[in-house]
Amino acid sequence: MTTSLEKANAWANNPYFDDESRAEIQKLIDADDMKEIEERFYKDIEFGTGGLRSILGAGHNRINKYTVRRATQALAGEVLDHSSKNGITNPSIAVSYDSRKFSFEFAKEVCGVMAANGIKSYIYKRLNPVPMLSYSVRYHKAQAGVMVTASHNPPEYNGYKVYWNDGAQVTPPNDKNIINRYYDITSYDAVKFMEFDQAEKEGFIHWVGEDVEQSFYNDILSKTVNPEMCKKDGKDLKIVYTPIHGTGLIPCTTALAQLGFTNVEVVKEQAQPDSSFPTVSSPNPENPSAMKMAVDLMKETGADIAYGSDPDTDRLGVAFEHEGEVQYINGNQIGILMLYYMLHSLKENGTMPANPYFVKTVVTTPLQELIADKYGVKSYSTLTGFKWICGLMNKIEKEDPSANFLFGTEESFGYLPHDFVRDKDGVASITFMSEVALYFKKQGLNLIEALDKIYEEFGFSQETLLNLVYQGREGAEKITRIMSHFRDLAPSSLCGQDIHVIEDYQTGIVKDLESGEESKLEYPVSNVIGYHFKNGNRLYLRPSGTEPKIKFYIMIQEKEGSLADKKAKASKVTDEFLAFINKTAEGL
Repeated sequence: MTTSLEKANAWANNPYFDDESRAEIQKLIDADDMKEIEERFYKDIEFGTGGLRSILGAGHNRINKYTVRRATQALAGEVLDHSSKNGITNPSIAVSYDSRKFSFEFAKEVCGVMAANGIKSYIYKRLNPVPMLSYSVRYHKAQAGVMVTASHNPPEYNGYKVYWNDGAQVTPPNDKNIINRYYDITSYDAVKFMEFDQAEKEGFIHWVGEDVEQSFYNDILSKTVNPEMCKKDGKDLKIVYTPIHGTGLIPCTTALAQLGFTNVEVVKEQAQPDSSFPTVSSPNPENPSAMKMAVDLMKETGADIAYGSDPDTDRLGVAFEHEGEVQYINGNQIGILMLYYMLHSLKENGTMPANPYFVKTVVTTPLQELIADKYGVKSYSTLTGFKWICGLMNKIEKEDPSANFLFGTEESFGYLPHDFVRDKDGVASITFMSEVALYFKKQGLNLIEALDKIYEEFGFSQETLLNLVYQGREGAEKITRIMSHFRDLAPSSLCGQDIHVIEDYQTGIVKDLESGEESKLEYPVSNVIGYHFKNGNRLYLRPSGTEPKIKFYIMIQEKEGSLADKKAKASKVTDEFLAFINKTAEGL
């Protein structure tokens, strides 16, 4: 078996790689930095939930132009095979890229490999977000798509998300086929490549411009629930927005303005794309620290609400003031507000479509199911990630053309309030959240007061996400131990809570502890374990597919007592779960 050091020496001495890449590895060898050599070469960079994501750098386990080329050759093989089987004579893909280091360069590498394989690329003239990549796939009827991004990861990361011809992230069997093709490429010499300028000369490059961008805005704004309200009163909602140095500035401000939300102030220091993300430790709007400058500007200007989007603009963070305190509502709460507003308004307006449905993930609050049930909307749950939400959308669309999709949501700040793309959409989310906030403002309510109104009607839910981060090879091994520990436990209770059902998405088995019966889970295989407790609470755990962390999703439901009592009980139970999980993980 070839050691990591042998692989490093092979890289440093391979003339296929450029001088800079070879020197980077040689420097590690000369310094005898075995820990870093091991991290870069102990495995090949893996496909996670739809593609690649890693720290930038030379080596097999890093994102660089060579691993990007290799992945693209694998994708090209799948595109050509699919095209041949389906009589497609001029296959194409769509390409977009975010503000990260080398994103545009990697996007051109993608086009170069595709051109060498006889495949045309539709690439945006300027950086654009994930939803607009998905839109481009569908608009151009392309066979696949690539988004060069590492989403909200720290600056040292980049990545590569793969989409299929429906505009959704690639799912079985195509994802498995691409992965197999990727690992079948054992020499970089097997990767076909054409320089970008040559590909452009030969007609394999089509630059995508403002006509497609405007078509995207037209489509997403056509799904506005109360367009007259937005056009008439949108100026009355004062908004602060930060793209956090990512792709969101032009799309989000353009869509807001075209809908009628013209009272928008952008955080100047974070407005322009910048791969170093100099004003934040991590460009993730889920974290209050990333929203600080927007919140400061909101306070200074007396704005109603502050928004932040991540570098590829598929997530939305929301902050506002309530009783003198800044509130950062979580992804579940944003989804609750959006879903309630949409369904309530459609019903009130008499515009609810026939056979409506919405899709959430299994780790998203079950309170949404109660809301949907009241309004006669069917609920579907699926695995974590919008690749599965949109994969299910596509399946329903084929099997039941009469069904009408309304909304897709996951707890990690991702939302889809329309059906024109097949991924979470931060551009549509910011316009829709503005519509929600304006609606409640006209009723004299901020979003905390609106949530409390919903909780009074449907019961209180509190959702908490615990991320335990374990870096590198040792970290990956620890995450495996934690999952094995919980999988082997088979307990009747956890943390003093009696278990009703245990779901194991890896074995595909759901066990009812009261009846002792086992049944099959109708989901793709995934390394996820779920506990449903007799009192309605839930706990899920799963390793991240893209980051070195294991996630614990704590979902508490309280239906008895006053709202204040429910909130106090939920906080107490949540704290008990957090202490239990941390202690268990530490001991492993």
